[in-house]
Amino acid sequence: MPEQVRGRTSAPPPQRSAARLPVISASATTFRAAGRTAALRAFTARFRRTLDRPLTAYYLILGASLLILVLGLVMVFSASQITALSQGLPVLFYFLKQLMAVVLGLGLMLVAARLPVALHRALAYPLLLGSIFLMILVTIPGIGVEVGGNRNWINVGLFQIQPSEFGKLALVLWGADLLARKQRMRMLDQWKHLLVPLVPGAVFLLMLIMAGGDMGTAMILVAVLFGLLWMAGAPVRLFAGAAGIAVVMSTALIVLAPHRLARINCVGVTHTGPDEPCWQAVHGLYALASGGLFGSGLGAGVEKWGQLPASHTDFIFAVTGEELGLAGTLSVLGLFAALGYAGIRVAGRTKDPFVRYAAGGATTWIMAQAVINIGAVLGLLPIAGVPLPLFSYGGSALLPTLFAIGMLLCFARSEPGARAALAARGSTSRIRATLARVLPRRTTARPATGQPRRER
Repeated sequence: MPEQVRGRTSAPPPQRSAARLPVISASATTFRAAGRTAALRAFTARFRRTLDRPLTAYYLILGASLLILVLGLVMVFSASQITALSQGLPVLFYFLKQLMAVVLGLGLMLVAARLPVALHRALAYPLLLGSIFLMILVTIPGIGVEVGGNRNWINVGLFQIQPSEFGKLALVLWGADLLARKQRMRMLDQWKHLLVPLVPGAVFLLMLIMAGGDMGTAMILVAVLFGLLWMAGAPVRLFAGAAGIAVVMSTALIVLAPHRLARINCVGVTHTGPDEPCWQAVHGLYALASGGLFGSGLGAGVEKWGQLPASHTDFIFAVTGEELGLAGTLSVLGLFAALGYAGIRVAGRTKDPFVRYAAGGATTWIMAQAVINIGAVLGLLPIAGVPLPLFSYGGSALLPTLFAIGMLLCFARSEPGARAALAARGSTSRIRATLARVLPRRTTARPATGQPRRER
């Protein structure tokens, strides 16, 4: 019987239902999931706002390039010591030469970043003519130097230069200037004006490069040419025809050169003997496979001890995977991805046709060369003998690449929003410096009694 209090009947205390517990738990789980979703959306929105800032491309290009450069110096120091000792050279020989090239290249990058866009455009024809002259000298016996089966070097005293590396920069600037002038005259809607003289000029450069046997550099020039035509609005059927012609010519060049055919056959090979042509490709895979997640440690790699040829040049990415592991290789890939995104952003946001073509051509050049090098190390592409941009040993490749990076920085600074942001930042810093010189430092008055208070 329920208890009666003051004539009223009190209801029994409510019993907790066990069936409600899962509902409470499900509600809490849903609340936490909603909180995580909201946090993810907020982070995504904040990340997009960061990417939309005017100076994002500038800082991405500068930061990614410098980080790749510093990490490349570290890996050249680690990978080149054994090679130097085996050749009877000082242990720091290759590292010091690379450091000297980095210093010169940074100077070129700063100069290129400060040059006005009009002066970059004015450099197109002098650089093109100079590159053609040097590449003709390479073909002359007694002047051109043969390295690794390719005659594409010129010996200049203490160092050697590779003119074809400067030909990449020349094609980017000359092609961008040519297409920009034709776009201003509204001539790019006609095939003959779209292709002539850009394609014949690029073919002439390719002939000079292939005269020395450097098919890797020729592949990069073809990628730059296709990139310029794509940005100029060339129809898809034009690319299909050009790709067919390129495949036929590449097949003929590969069949006529046995060493190129041997490189094609090394794609996907995982076992080989010491006297077989796939030795380098296989040991590059061994280096990557033995690195694990975080690598064996900087300087602790074993493949560079005579097993992996060109460990500090074309296959430095394999040494990076062995000593820094998957984390190190993914870091390098992430930096190149950031650099490529920033270059595409600069090309897409500008209203200047020359800036668009030059930024797109330079980005295509650097990204295509990185893909060819890393693809060869991973065993997905034939070994083309091209260095990893900003990372591998080699001053001839580093100097024009750093000039191209400086040019991208110049283009990123020339955007209207970036100019306004830099002007505002510069005026704010000048105002602060002036106020700091004029106004005295504010201090807090000390109390009459007790311990003195510290100034802030």
